[in-house]
Amino acid sequence: MRYTRLSTYDLVKGDFIELTGIAEKGILPTFAMEPGFVNFGLVDIGNHKVVSISIWETREEAQKSASMAATWVQQHIADRVHLVTTYIGDLALFRGVPVAA
Repeated sequence: MRYTRLSTYDLVKGDFIELTGIAEKGILPTFAMEPGFVNFGLVDIGNHKVVSISIWETREEAQKSASMAATWVQQHIADRVHLVTTYIGDLALFRGVPVAA
């Protein structure tokens, strides 16, 4: 079973496109170097709110990612986002469907 970290943030400066570019060049490569990393993404849920999703092989790796993310946010984008919530849970189902050719 894999594990997911979901964190919600208030976007207080800039816009979602800018934030995505910063995250893609910053926290994504940081996570990608970590053991157990599977995926990372951001979701614009409207009203200046963002959800960060990361998937990890173990609960311990997911928990570690929360502190890594908090440190990275503090060092790089503390003026842009404020953490609201963080959840870590078992990922039971995450599948897609084949795309027709």
